[in-house]
Amino acid sequence: MAKATAPKVLLGVTGSIAAYKAAELARRMQKKGWDVWVVMSACATQYVGPLTFRALTGHPVAHGSFAEREPETYTHLGLSEGAAAMVVAPCSAQTLARLAHGFADDVLSCAALALAAPLLVAPAMNTRMWKNAAVQANVATLKQRGAAVIPPGIGELACGDAGAGRLAELEAIVQAVAQAIGER
Repeated sequence: MAKATAPKVLLGVTGSIAAYKAAELARRMQKKGWDVWVVMSACATQYVGPLTFRALTGHPVAHGSFAEREPETYTHLGLSEGAAAMVVAPCSAQTLARLAHGFADDVLSCAALALAAPLLVAPAMNTRMWKNAAVQANVATLKQRGAAVIPPGIGELACGDAGAGRLAELEAIVQAVAQAIGER
């Protein structure tokens, strides 16, 4: 009997103080038996380095814009090819806007555009940003296009404010991905 191939899951990490939680998220997804590949926005690398994710996943980490380094010409296509799902966690307001409007100005947004699998986003930002009409319109657009939005948690934020905007609990994110790829 042939061994089943582990589902490939892309983890997009964007510029948010919650980016440090993405390392633990990658680990939890690996414990589910998934083959986790990480792609980062340039801003995310200011919070946590690509080497962290490379060490955890055993895969190279694509990050930033195509102009920042000399990537393979079709990095974004290779990342998204064969993926069972892509989850962007944390997903910043900037990346929500990029995804909602189809901008293709970095490896992460290009990988999302080339994705032929479920896209999930787990927003994380200050409460005032989360409540902003533009952010809510971008969330609505993504939902309308079939993306799953994992709502942010409510509580104390890194800046000291309290309210909606915290990255959802990691287990909730893992469960949403499992559901998207048809696992329990």
